[in-house]
Amino acid sequence: MPLPPAPTKRAALLSTEAFDAPARSPSKAARKTEQAELAHKTPALDLFDSRSAGGEAEHAVAYQAKEADRPGSAGAGSYHKESASPVRPQPAAKPKKPRHTGPSKLFVLDTNVLMHDPMCLFRFEEHDIFLPMIVLEELDGHKKGMTEVARNARQTSRTLDALAGTSGADIAKGLKLDTTGHKEAGGCLFFQTKVLDYSLPMSLPQGKADNQILGVVEALRKEYAPREVVLVSKDINMRVKARALGLATDDYQNDKTLEDGDLLYAGSLALPTDFWTRQSKTIESWQQGSHTFYRITGPIVGSLLINQFVFFEAPGEPPLYARVTEIRAKTAVLKTLKDYTHLKNAVWGITTRNREQNFAMNLLMDPEVDFVTLAGTAGTGKTLMALASGLTQVLDDRRYTEIIMTRATVSVGEDIGFLPGTEEEKMGPWMGALDDNLEVLGKNDSGSGEWGRAATNELIRSRIKVKSMNFMRGRTFLNKYVIIDEAQNLTPKQMKTLITRAGPGTKIICMGNLAQIDTPYLTEGSSGMTYAVDRFKGWPHGGHITLARGERSRLADFASEVL
Repeated sequence: MPLPPAPTKRAALLSTEAFDAPARSPSKAARKTEQAELAHKTPALDLFDSRSAGGEAEHAVAYQAKEADRPGSAGAGSYHKESASPVRPQPAAKPKKPRHTGPSKLFVLDTNVLMHDPMCLFRFEEHDIFLPMIVLEELDGHKKGMTEVARNARQTSRTLDALAGTSGADIAKGLKLDTTGHKEAGGCLFFQTKVLDYSLPMSLPQGKADNQILGVVEALRKEYAPREVVLVSKDINMRVKARALGLATDDYQNDKTLEDGDLLYAGSLALPTDFWTRQSKTIESWQQGSHTFYRITGPIVGSLLINQFVFFEAPGEPPLYARVTEIRAKTAVLKTLKDYTHLKNAVWGITTRNREQNFAMNLLMDPEVDFVTLAGTAGTGKTLMALASGLTQVLDDRRYTEIIMTRATVSVGEDIGFLPGTEEEKMGPWMGALDDNLEVLGKNDSGSGEWGRAATNELIRSRIKVKSMNFMRGRTFLNKYVIIDEAQNLTPKQMKTLITRAGPGTKIICMGNLAQIDTPYLTEGSSGMTYAVDRFKGWPHGGHITLARGERSRLADFASEVL
């Protein structure tokens, strides 16, 4: 049943003829008149009449026009300030990547892209994708086995089968990529269904798969000109050959957490030299236990994250070392740190030697922080601090039941073959860092004598379990202190597998040096450690710190700088 027209006056009764009149859409002139009338009403009247007079869309337009015309108005935001109900501040959204506005491109995918990321078909937004027939042949050749590459090849084949099996799918016209639920993909998938005419230089062997793909790209460029045809490949030599032939090519960038121009989140921030001068009138401070809290305001709050460390160091003024514990709108709360550089706060006999180590120890000893990432060059004390804090919280505080230590078994040089023994014995050669640091921690117990040190070492060994990453799937760690060493050699998928093993009361520490990646095909931008640092920054129960200065020896520090 059509609705009757809205009343022209407040609280007016409709005539009997109005109920019988057919519903009609108001003309443009009537809508303008109605909006002009709405613009002179009070906000309360707007809320009353919006449901019956102009609908939500017209009410919003009229209200914005009214606020813009009112002198001294700040727009729609001023209405929320005047309203009685409090408005919760929304978190700042990440700036979205600008969407491509020009003509759509045609991307030709190499086989290694599909085997690297089976979901890459849905990562190209509104652009189209073309798969040469030789790519399907190579996928079929790599589908057998239990390796990661074989699993990705099988998953890609299942995805292609699902796209081709949808109702109304026509391979000749292209398969819509959004038919399987991936609405972010607005393009089509094309297969090579005919022989393409192309000519390559005689120096390129015609039977090689890479050269056949290059020939397909050359043929498509001529056929679809002036549309841009781009070859996407993870193979550097393939991209070099394509550029030598004058073909457009690019690397697959979706797997990279950081671009080349981005910097990894450091976890600490130096306050400006005029920090106290600017905050002198608005700062609030209070004491709680042994910590001092400061509530600050100003533009610097927009660049802070939860659990980020800030420090103020100026000649002639007392230093400030604090951690961000709360951010609300334009205010932030800073909490001073516990000084682990002092001998009275030593952790298992270990004191920190520099500012970043003190930041890291505050994260490691905080029971409210469940996930800690430590990055730094060789000799910055990552493993030593993680072990010292773990032993203190397991043996002294009884916060965790045991320490579980694992690492990526990626060798620097040639593999020496299979290792004998049990799982723990096989992991022994990979855990040389554990033995070295336990030797340092054992020397601190000098007052108990040789028998006492031996008993302590035996107790420590009983509380430390060395596990292999290969058998982590399906496990759940309850009240454990988990140390993941050499995390820079993990892929994002492996990192997710390890972190999701954490049960109630478990703390995970990831350590690594992004300058020493030994895993093939991994870079600083695509490493699992970079992925974890970027995803966990700002989480109230996670923290990261980049250790800047080495404390191993003067030889190791100099070698890290010059070699």
